[in-house]
Amino acid sequence: MTTSTSTSTSTSTPAGELSATAARHLLLNMTPNGSLGPKGENLFVVQRGDGPYVDDADGRRYIDGLSGLYCCQLGYSYAPEFAEAAEKQLRDLCFSPLWSSSAHPTAIALAERLSRLAPVDVEHTFFAGGGAEAVETAWKIARRYHALRGEPGRVKAIARRGAYHGLTIGALSLTDDPGLKEPYGPAAIDTRFVSNTNRFGLAPEYADDEVFTARLLAELEAAILAEDPGTVAMLIAEPVQNRGGCITPPAGYWEGLRSLADRYGFLLVADEVITAFGRVGEWFGGDRYGARPDMVTVAKGITAGYAPMGATLVNKRVVEVINRPGTVLNHGYTFAGHPLSAAIALRSLEIMERDRILDNVRGLQDHLASRMASLADLPIVGDVRGAGFFYACELVGDQEGGGFGDTARAALVADLIPRRLREAGLLARVYNRAAPLVQIAPPLISDRQLLDRIADILADALDEASAHL
Repeated sequence: MTTSTSTSTSTSTPAGELSATAARHLLLNMTPNGSLGPKGENLFVVQRGDGPYVDDADGRRYIDGLSGLYCCQLGYSYAPEFAEAAEKQLRDLCFSPLWSSSAHPTAIALAERLSRLAPVDVEHTFFAGGGAEAVETAWKIARRYHALRGEPGRVKAIARRGAYHGLTIGALSLTDDPGLKEPYGPAAIDTRFVSNTNRFGLAPEYADDEVFTARLLAELEAAILAEDPGTVAMLIAEPVQNRGGCITPPAGYWEGLRSLADRYGFLLVADEVITAFGRVGEWFGGDRYGARPDMVTVAKGITAGYAPMGATLVNKRVVEVINRPGTVLNHGYTFAGHPLSAAIALRSLEIMERDRILDNVRGLQDHLASRMASLADLPIVGDVRGAGFFYACELVGDQEGGGFGDTARAALVADLIPRRLREAGLLARVYNRAAPLVQIAPPLISDRQLLDRIADILADALDEASAHL
């Protein structure tokens, strides 16, 4: 697939002025805003995009190795098509809510289109503004479903260690990160956390999928029994867990989750905010791993980053209960299924099919897997894992697998590695929360040459960091 290599010249507001204005008025997400300086000295301002590249406010070009924030599946060169779809929609109808027996044609069309792509029996869509809202919706639907079936005592959730499901107060309850949760007090949802599917550092016998799956499911079943199965409303998990570094499941794991959900009566939710719409080579990441969820949460790639949108996809069995005559689903968002976002999402799905975007991922995923696997030879890389166009390197502080407790080594993750990547023209994620990681999620339009360039830049930066161990 062809990628853009053109350059652009900035004629907009100078970078320094933008940064200073931001420091005075803009509060950034997940950022120590007070550390940016009075003139925004540490602020990175992205000015424009082109193909799989973005340019900063000084005109420097970077490979967008994270697709914005796992959103920009199609890169940045489809703007004319999206603008056409947006203009048509805005001329027809700029806004109408999905509220009180009212709908509009674009949301109806998108819900129908999603029903044809979604997992088996998942045929209904509840729209939201983003991923966290979609997760909150899944929780409320689960609670309503059980209450209507005469089980109002199902008030607990199960999630996985290290998982991230959003930052709204309900979704935050399902997120396993004390640093994110403790500032806001007790969790709104009683959540039990069980092991994720990361086998790095485990005993050698867990390299066997059957053995590892059996261990994980046994632990989960013990947790369900300890909580009392009649109190568990739902289990939520990502097909490939983002936080902790692109953690893939062993064979049989999702089939086992389905079996336990059926046995004990809770609902199974696949959080596909990142993995849906081609990220791992399928429309839905769970399709790659045999998932049969009751609900699927999506966002990010549904519009390829061209507009905000989230959604909760719900299967027929659940809908039959919550749609009983006279039953009201007392839940909603003003901008859910906004006509503009719905039009953008429909155009994105159309482009992905027309331009065979999934075929591009499927055709190149083995090559990217091979290039990423070769990074495991570097002393600083303990493990490489991922699928499709979604990979992470877990870093270690020494060749014996030690961590990053040492200040000098921690500085490699906090400073040297991200600095070298950016100097080489690659935007990637380098962080040290659940584990010290370098992560990539390039646009799904990326070709072999671009993937090789990403792997080469990673190799150079990690090789230099290895020399400092």
